[in-house]
Amino acid sequence: MKKYLFLLLISLLVVSCSKVKVEGNVKGGSPLERIEFIEASGVATLPLVNIGVDEKGNFKGDFKAPKNGIYAMTYAGKMNFIYLKKGQTLKIYGDAATFPEDYKIEGDAKKNNDFIKATQKYLESYSSKLNMQLLQKKEPEFLAEIKKIHSDLEKNLEENADKNGADSEVIKLKKDELITNILTFLVQYQSAHGQVSGDPSFKVSKTFVDYERSLTENNDRMVEELPVYRNYLLSKVGQDFQSYAEKQKDRNSASMSAIFARFLGTKKDMSQKTKDYLLAFVIAKFDLNPYTSDVEKVKKISDEYIKDSEVKKDLNLAINAVFGLKKGSEAPKVNLTKLDGKSGSFDVNGKPTLVMSYASWNPYIGQSTIPVLKEVVNFYKAKVNFAFVNLDDSKEQFIKTANAMLKGMTGTNYFAEGGLSSDYAKKYFIYGFKIPGFFLMDKDGKVASQTFYNLGDPKFVEEMNKISGLQAPSVQPQVSLQNDLLQQSPKVDSAKAK
Repeated sequence: MKKYLFLLLISLLVVSCSKVKVEGNVKGGSPLERIEFIEASGVATLPLVNIGVDEKGNFKGDFKAPKNGIYAMTYAGKMNFIYLKKGQTLKIYGDAATFPEDYKIEGDAKKNNDFIKATQKYLESYSSKLNMQLLQKKEPEFLAEIKKIHSDLEKNLEENADKNGADSEVIKLKKDELITNILTFLVQYQSAHGQVSGDPSFKVSKTFVDYERSLTENNDRMVEELPVYRNYLLSKVGQDFQSYAEKQKDRNSASMSAIFARFLGTKKDMSQKTKDYLLAFVIAKFDLNPYTSDVEKVKKISDEYIKDSEVKKDLNLAINAVFGLKKGSEAPKVNLTKLDGKSGSFDVNGKPTLVMSYASWNPYIGQSTIPVLKEVVNFYKAKVNFAFVNLDDSKEQFIKTANAMLKGMTGTNYFAEGGLSSDYAKKYFIYGFKIPGFFLMDKDGKVASQTFYNLGDPKFVEEMNKISGLQAPSVQPQVSLQNDLLQQSPKVDSAKAK
């Protein structure tokens, strides 16, 4: 028993120490804007936390960090990168006009991030050497120049590491990013030199190939940690993939990721880990679109071709985040608070239910969603229940918001205690970019649709008509998913944190 209790205590300490605690101030900040942190190297680049800013610009929160590494920090449509380690405590300060593109940091993370800023500053001053004129040089001259650039940048990186007391992990990460940038330039030279030099038959020599291969010795580690390295690999196989895709009989009907999955099967020299990360990267970039993609087909490709359990888990998180719970599954039971103070879950009462997730800090809801929602409610209210789930930070704000936005509208108002950290948000895969979001439950309490973000989406109207037995007049789509995962994933690129 003592041994069990000891192990339990250790496990609790490990969990608690993985949390990053952050607080600070955004001068001139607005309660209508939120701060999010996103782990940048994963396949599912989803927010780990969504932190409110008060009237004075103060904020405070914590989140479980999955690993030591680069994280994206977003605010008011802007983004920057920060290197974080599990268990760190830090303070961040900035001005609303420039935050987080410009910020000051105090606490455990200061040394590593001062090191990153210093290397980035030097790289920007050195970047004039990395220009198109290099692509015109003969191969021996080009290789000599690119090796010198690599050496100069690596020397500066090591000097800044010593000066700022950076950790070995972040030093290794920055060296891998530097190698990736060199590799990317090699690809550009290989594909463009023939054209810019007037020699269309040009091919690189064995010396060039051997040098490139020497830089990819840690391929699996780099593909796992660096999205920018995945971009490099995709550019490397781009021409071969295009040729392969053009020969496929189903090229006009199959998805990009389905053809790419088959193409990867022909790459015998590529490790399974690399294939898994590249395929997941392509799926996230091209097929996680709630308006055009078939979620079951996306899941089928993931299940059939991706072998790595962590990659598959990460990708499934992204799929669930974008599309919502699986159609036909039991809607999870959650404890919500009604406007009258009583607690409970959704009241189905033998009728289908439209569930809306919303919060006051998204001004778009009051300006554009509510007027359309009123028309939807008035048209379908005889056949459909309506549940409005608020994800504000406090019950007081929920009461204020519900009375201001939804007063007099047919439906039940609920509050999810904890907002985007609530049990409701976790079980229903609700994130800031999914607010406002809508999904349907049937009369038996089962999920009856994917998540929708647009009340004018023809697919949404079709589902409402089907589940209610009514026929709504046609409308034109007016809005699109805000800050959706498709926009977020390509931006969350640790290369930008050089």
